[in-house]
Amino acid sequence: MFDQKATSAANTRVVTLGEIMLRLTSPGHTRLLQTPFLEASFGGGEANVAVSLASFGLDAAFFTALPEGPLGDAAVGELRRRGVDTSAIIRQGERIGIYFLETGANQRASNVLYDRSGSAIALLRREEVDLSALFAGASWFHITGITPAISETAAALSIAAVRTAKEMGLTVSCDLNFRKKLWKYGKSAPQVMGELLPYVDIAVANEEDCQHSLGIGLDIDVSSGGLEVDRYRDLASLVLGRYPNLSKLAITLREARSADSNGWSALLATRGDIYMSRRYEIRDIVDRVGGGDAFAAGLIYGSLCLDDEQEALEFAVAAGCLKHSISGDLNLVSRQEVLRLMSGDGSGRVRR
Repeated sequence: MFDQKATSAANTRVVTLGEIMLRLTSPGHTRLLQTPFLEASFGGGEANVAVSLASFGLDAAFFTALPEGPLGDAAVGELRRRGVDTSAIIRQGERIGIYFLETGANQRASNVLYDRSGSAIALLRREEVDLSALFAGASWFHITGITPAISETAAALSIAAVRTAKEMGLTVSCDLNFRKKLWKYGKSAPQVMGELLPYVDIAVANEEDCQHSLGIGLDIDVSSGGLEVDRYRDLASLVLGRYPNLSKLAITLREARSADSNGWSALLATRGDIYMSRRYEIRDIVDRVGGGDAFAAGLIYGSLCLDDEQEALEFAVAAGCLKHSISGDLNLVSRQEVLRLMSGDGSGRVRR
């Protein structure tokens, strides 16, 4: 299914650009500051993707700016020990971005608080980055809609990055990832993403991302926990119609019945076909943060290493499914574990 193509893609270099943050999580399902303890780890959309790709065996590099000092060192160290190339990271600025996570339970939703204004990557100027050197030897570039939401400076860098990547012949992917709490520097998401998307080949989104990041939406009710699949097909057609440069659009389909129980599947639309994945019933969710990043990484890997669009989609959905069982932002699963789930082995039996 994958050996020959995966072998040929083993030397494919994927570059991601974004912010890695210090993540502070209240233990278990406690409220923030209900106890005096917070669990510290690192995460962030594009960094999460790079870690997943490295765990799948690809050459993955992550670019950002981080301050000198123990927190910046720890963030770089976490990426390095996961196999990610950090050699291009710029060490400057005064602070690392932070986000606080309170994990929901049952009918109580999870909540994220950001403390990332003035972070090193938010202040990094386009002219301080040699994008041609960053993309040298790479064939794929991945970014999310989170990075251009951080600041106007980060938006300028993001747009320049996708433009340079396309000029250098890289495949460009973007997870739209709308974050309402971040868009506060005066420009709207559709304004900025409308400049960025014309340089993208493959987009990843959910229905809210399409509506709020691109200003494209249909009357889809996501609060009921059910799905109207035909409406998502229509949504994909609208997005592909507006952006003729896109070759593929993947839409994740989450049936959120509670914080602990979700249905999980996805749709992949190309210029000629629409593919539907199998559906996973995910109960007793450990941590859903990073599930979309795991899906995006799986789609990149599948596009490079698997035989066809259906297999690429199934790999992405399986990778995203497994992320719900892993604490923290990072999807610490191997390619073999994803392939086992794809093959139908989801029993959770002990392996001896």
